[in-house]
Formats: sequence, C-alpha cells, structure tokens
Amino acid sequence: MKKKTYLITGGTGFIGSAIIKKLIQKNVNIICYDSNLRGNIKKLGNIVNKIKIIKADIRNLKKLTEVSKNVDCIVHLAFLNGTEYFYSKPDLVLDIGVKGMINIIEVCKINKIKELILASSSEVYQTPDHIPTSENVTLKIPDVFNPRYSYGAGKIISEVMAINNSKLFKRLLIFRPHNVYGPNMGFEHVIPQMILRMKKLIKGKKIIDFKIKGNGNETRSFNYIDDFVEGFLKILEKGKHLNIYNIGSQEEVKIKTLATLIAKNLKCKINIKKTLLSKGSTNRRCPNILKLKKIGYKPKVALNEGIKPVIKWYTDNLNLKKT
Repeated sequence: MKKKTYLITGGTGFIGSAIIKKLIQKNVNIICYDSNLRGNIKKLGNIVNKIKIIKADIRNLKKLTEVSKNVDCIVHLAFLNGTEYFYSKPDLVLDIGVKGMINIIEVCKINKIKELILASSSEVYQTPDHIPTSENVTLKIPDVFNPRYSYGAGKIISEVMAINNSKLFKRLLIFRPHNVYGPNMGFEHVIPQMILRMKKLIKGKKIIDFKIKGNGNETRSFNYIDDFVEGFLKILEKGKHLNIYNIGSQEEVKIKTLATLIAKNLKCKINIKKTLLSKGSTNRRCPNILKLKKIGYKPKVALNEGIKPVIKWYTDNLNLKKT
C-alpha cells in the first residue's frame, strides 16, 4: 500500500515541528516546507533524516508547486506568529498570510491535492460573544486601524478562502489552536517573556516588583504542546469534511495567576504592578472544546505541571534569546 505523503508548511516552527515528530511515527512520507523566518531546523531534532526538508518561502508559488507534486495532503501552518510581530510588522504578517493562502489554493488546483488541513487561530474570535467560545460564534475585526488585528484578519481571510474553494477537496478541515505553549516555543509570547523578565529581575532577591499588562484579571487557556498534538491527530483521524475544531484547554487562568505560578517555580515572590493593557488585547479567552472531545480528545497536562519543563528549558537556553 502506497504511503500517504504530507506537505507541512511552517514545519520548522514550534507547532509544525511537534506535529511532524508525532506524524512521522505513523509510517507516512513528510515534506517539511519553511523559510525558517521564525522556525529552525534544530526543532526537528533527530528525525531530520527521515523527512524531506525544503527551505523556501510560502509566497514562492513556483517552488511550492514543484514541491507539492504527488502530495496527498497539505497541513498549512505557515504564518508569521508572535504578538510583538502583530504590532511591529503587520504588513509582513498579512503578506505572508494572504499570499501564502492564495498559493496553497493554487497548488491544490494545479496538483489536484484533495485534502487540506488549515491552521487558523483563536485570534479570529477577538472579543467573543460568550465564554467558553464555540466554533460557530461571529468572527471579528473590531478596528481595522489597530495593527494587532493583522494576524486575526489574515486567519479569517484564510478560512474564508479555503471554505469558498471547498469544491477542490474531498476533505477540508480547519482547526483553531488556543495559546499553545511548551519548551522552545520562541521568545515572542507571554509565557517565555514572563520567565525571562523574572530571571533578569531576581538576581538573588526573594521578592521583586513585576509589571504586567492590564490588571491581571485578564484570562487565557493555555494548551500544552503534547496535548495540542494529540488534539490535532484526533482531527486528522476523525475530523469531518468542512468542519472547524477548537484545540485547547478549558482551564481558564488569570494572567496574574500565571505570573505568580512562574514566580513560585523560580522560588521568588512578586508584587504585581499593573500597567495599561495593549489596545486590542482581549480580556478573556477560553475555548469550548466539546466538539473535539466528541471525537476522543482529552487534555491531560494542567498548567501547574506544564509550566515546569518550560521554565527549565528557558532557564537552560537564555543564550538563544535573539537581540
């Protein structure tokens, strides 16, 4: 029986590399496609010889067309993530997101690829109508002048494009990750940024003043990378054509609780100092994961356990922080 061939765009990123490491165990062929703008081939560890690696930009249609010949399924993850990029490089976020999606649709047409698994984001919800948030709520761009929404807008455009080209596919699935975290997740997200700031402030002190954005009552639901991958595999195995699935945890955590938990693991105490919340940042985020649970998903790693290997990794790898 012919092995199934997957093309994973954004495959050297945090999420992409985790998916590849698990998927390669299932006796399939994998092509990893990434420009390494944020990703790094080192994230793939010792499986690099088991997969085909292509270093190229998702906006390069010619290369993408060539590489995707004889591919059975595309898992499209390539995007510029990281909250700081939403504000500092919104034009690039949209350029990669929208041109990338146009090219994915085009190569599916040219090479007759019948299966597409599309990564969207919890950012498409922005300020949702209800918490926990189900997949069928209204998607929002509250303010076109706020660069933060460049990422969410790009993801909404990607979803709309995929759905309105669904006639191309025997199976089109969309998943929306919610605050996935873990070791080596990059330096542009709230958890690693808190860890590194605290490490700099401690310097032998038992109590430190620690600034957070907002009043600390804002919430997120953090999903450990191993749980996320299990959720992704459930969708890959059992997901139904033209369905959208949240992947996440329903453990809703206040940001001040997160900061206190990190401090405890670093063996210090913090006096939280409130600052203005970044304009456009949502006050609450927690997914309804009932739809994914119905096909067998069950997150296992609580934040108080998952945070430990993350803190260890960033403590051990401070020298990797890009300046």
